[in-house]
Amino acid sequence: MIPGKVNPQQLKKMMNRMGISIKEVEDVEEIVIKTRDKEYVFTDAEVTIMGAQGQETYQISGSPVIKDRLNPEDVKLVAEKSGKNEREASKALTDAKGDIAQAIINLSE
Repeated sequence: MIPGKVNPQQLKKMMNRMGISIKEVEDVEEIVIKTRDKEYVFTDAEVTIMGAQGQETYQISGSPVIKDRLNPEDVKLVAEKSGKNEREASKALTDAKGDIAQAIINLSE
């Protein structure tokens, strides 16, 4: 059998015989993966669930928008020191690439 020339129905039957199931998740609107310092936001993702040996594996296909995550304590500190609200402090921190001192200076000007 040559890879890439397998009939999708035959492949599905072979996988079922091996105890592997594949299912598409319909109508996915958004997927967010949060790490300590980044957020990966998929709005056009396709999600596939593969089940085998009692385990499920989720596969996400798409192009994420990658955003830096702000520490909520940093946002509060900038808001307190600058006298601005948390929304303004958050924007200033984002503009300053997380630099607290620069965010406070920018809001104080």
